[in-house]
Amino acid sequence: MNPKRLALAVLAVFIAVFATDFFVHGVWLNGRYMETASLWRTEEEMAAHRVWLMGGQLLWSVIFVMLWAKGFASSACVRCAVMFGLFMALFHQSNTLIQYAVQPMPSDIAIKWVGAGAVQGMIAGLVAFFVYKPKACASCAPAKSE
Repeated sequence: MNPKRLALAVLAVFIAVFATDFFVHGVWLNGRYMETASLWRTEEEMAAHRVWLMGGQLLWSVIFVMLWAKGFASSACVRCAVMFGLFMALFHQSNTLIQYAVQPMPSDIAIKWVGAGAVQGMIAGLVAFFVYKPKACASCAPAKSE
């Protein structure tokens, strides 16, 4: 593993997660959250817990990129990156189904979280693919036939 590319990929995936979370939760679902305000923390409480939110996004990004780099990057293609991202996102979103079962959350919010999470995972897979590109090693190159 290349530590420099690994760090850049973690940073890039973190930025992608942060940006897509802002769009999904701060723009797309914001009105729906206002309608169901009794289920969520107040704006002030959210601001006080922001470091935990960003810590979770960073942890997710580190784990995502580490799994990508260790298990898939050396032989990956764009399709592989999208599928990796989709499966990682669905694994992560399985918790949304549990949260829906135990919290009085409207079903449309849970469905939108799962759908948005799947798209977000595919984007993260593409980001990891394009940022963390392992160098081809000489011993891994196919032999030339004469």
